[in-house]
Parts: sequence; C-alpha cells; structure tokens
Amino acid sequence: MTRKLNTNRYLDYNASAPIRPNVISAMQEAMHLVGNPSSVHKHGREVSKSLAEARDILTETVGAKNSRVIFTSGGTESNNLALHGRKIGTTMVSDIEHDSVLFAADAQHRISVNLDGVVDLTRFEEIFSRRTSPSLISVMLANNETGVIQPLHEISSIAHHHGCLVHCDGVQALGKMDINMSDLGVDLLSLSAHKIGGPKGVGALIISDNVKIGPQLIGGGQEYSLRPGTENFISISGFAATLADIQAQAEEISRISTMRSNLENKLRKAFPDVEVFGRNSPRLINTTCVRMRGLPAETQVIALDLAGISVSAGSACSSGKVTTSHVLKAMGLSSAIANETIRISIGWGTTDDDIASATKAWIELQEKALLGDFLGEHQTT
Repeated sequence: MTRKLNTNRYLDYNASAPIRPNVISAMQEAMHLVGNPSSVHKHGREVSKSLAEARDILTETVGAKNSRVIFTSGGTESNNLALHGRKIGTTMVSDIEHDSVLFAADAQHRISVNLDGVVDLTRFEEIFSRRTSPSLISVMLANNETGVIQPLHEISSIAHHHGCLVHCDGVQALGKMDINMSDLGVDLLSLSAHKIGGPKGVGALIISDNVKIGPQLIGGGQEYSLRPGTENFISISGFAATLADIQAQAEEISRISTMRSNLENKLRKAFPDVEVFGRNSPRLINTTCVRMRGLPAETQVIALDLAGISVSAGSACSSGKVTTSHVLKAMGLSSAIANETIRISIGWGTTDDDIASATKAWIELQEKALLGDFLGEHQTT
C-alpha cells in the first residue's frame, strides 16, 4: 500500500534528501537484472559490468584517478572502515567531525576550529612541533550543521609534509560543490548517496592506490577484499544515477544557492542582527545554521513542524538526544546560544514557495519569542 506523504515543506536535506525520480527509474531497471556480480556466467557479467560503470562515474565525479572505490552501506561505515582500517599509529581529528569519526578514532588528538568554524591552520601546524605525529588525520570537507568548508588542500599539504595520511568525510559536500580528490590531496574519501537524492543505505570509501588498509568484515573477496559480501547492486545503481542526474542539471547548484541567499536575506531584513553561524566562511550553497533568540531549538523544530515546515536541530544522527551541538561549542558559542540554533538545509526539490513559507513561519515565531508570548514562558535572552 502506498503511503501518502504529508504536506510539510521539507527543508532538512542535510539529514536526507528526497529521492530523485530518475534515480527511482534507474533502480527499477536494475531490479530486472539477475545474477551475482561475482558469477562468471552472462547474467553475473552483466551485473559486474554495471558495477564497474558505477565505479567509473564515482571516480570521475570526485577526480579520483588511480583510486579504488569500495562500496559500503553509507558514510558511517565508510568513516569506520577508513579509521579502523589503519591499525598503525594514532589518529588526529577536528573538533567538528561527525560522530562516526569522533567515536571511531582511536587515541585521537583534536584539531580546534576558529569562531568561523574553520580549522586553525597555524595551531594545526603547531601540534606537530609538540606531539608525536599521528599516522592519520581526519577532517571533513564540509560541516553537516553549519555548511562551513574546510581548507583540505592546505591541511593535506601540512599532513603529508609530516608523513601523515589524510582521510576526508565528504558526505555533505558531494553534489553541493566541486570535489577533486587529487586537488584536495586526500588519501581516503567517504561518500554517501542519500544526502543528494540517492537511495539510503549505500555509500563509498575511495582509497588512493598507494594506501593500504585492512577490512572490518571477513568472508569474501568482494570490494578488493575490504568489504566482503554480495554488493547492494540495486542501490549502487541508484547512487550512480544520482551523480549522473546532478551532472545533467547544470543549473541546480546556482538555483539552490540563490534560494539560500533569498532565505537569509529575508531573515536579515526582518531582524538585522540575526545570527547565521559560519556565514563569514566559505559554505555549502544549501545550509543555514541560524539562531532564534528566546526559544529552545527543540521547541522551534516542533513549532515549525506544526506550521508545515520540516527542519532540524543539529545532526540527524543525534536526533532524540537532548544535547548541545559539539560543533557550535567548538566554534566558541555558549550552550545557551547553541541551544537556540537550528539548521535549515535545502536541495534539488526545494521551491521558491518553500523558501517563502519557511521564512514567513520563522519570522512569525521569532517575533512571538521576542515578545515573550510564545506559550507564555520564553523570554528574550
């Protein structure tokens, strides 16, 4: 039975994007292919060929020549495979990484960020003068809460000078900015499909050919023996179709960027002192991390949901947890400010009407909060 979707305007693309129609079609076609890609007969070879084509699309999209593509269940598994696969030495990570990096890294050193959410390169270099160099450094390309883009080329240059490998969580950046693994200088790159309109449950870890890591699972030779088990071919086909669809939509990034600018300009016009965190740094074109004074983020999310707008507070992987954003705290914000901040993230299916409705609802809610008449219990801070 088909379930009718609700009528809320969806502005939570950094949590997961609606699946693209062309992706659904590609996956339906893939469902008609029979066989295991490891089989040598005709049916197996057909699936194997499609898998190879998917790898080619992925490496071409992210400029990853001379690299291996390991298909996984998503960004979390890719991050774990990258970090746990390097069993020698210690790991250094930035303070704003996704939990799948922070909790997976062993014996980690931390890299701080500045008030704008960017890795402090000067302090980063200083770490090597007073500590034993780690064997692996992990820094995300773009943050999932603020959208702030990190200077990966410079980070990689410093790390490689000290003999360190570089892992990059590129999950949020894929499809929202140009990625060239060679130009960035990273050795391992984690990706996922569902943030950009692909299916949930599929991702990839791209590994430079000269980098050796070990598997987390044992049991077969698939995926260069690093991820054994029959490949999720249908979802992988959807991943490849997602990238092809983005490449065919030349105006998509420009259109999303314009809508994000319109949203923030309307908020700023209504409240000139509105705080959008990370706005002074290079950011993803779809992400607004904004504070509403006088109202807890959880209450904002519920109130906006009732007004027909779906947004989130912090990372989707932390939903249901009453915790302060570690990303905003790392940027030097107080818990009080961080706890009044939500994330609005848009994407391929967002319309101008969605932006108009969202800004209207946000402005009305902020006005009530500042007047102290929202539920009669919240006061201006």
